[in-house]
Amino acid sequence: MEIDTDKIDDAVLALLCLTLHDKVRAWKGHDWDALDRLYRKGMIYDPVGKAKSVLLTDEGLAASRRLFEELFVKSGA
Repeated sequence: MEIDTDKIDDAVLALLCLTLHDKVRAWKGHDWDALDRLYRKGMIYDPVGKAKSVLLTDEGLAASRRLFEELFVKSGA
């Protein structure tokens, strides 16, 4: 089975929306490979460090909110 890592990254980015705090920070309790790919795509700032959260870029924040609605909000709600 071949895994589509772009879809994984979209799901992780959408899930970051659930743990947003301080407007642009989210808990980084997700797969490290996915977080690294999101960093390389410019969606989050470097996740390496002692902080338990990551900082989303402006582009990442907008994409996180859009993907959350697209993937997890019921239609007609």
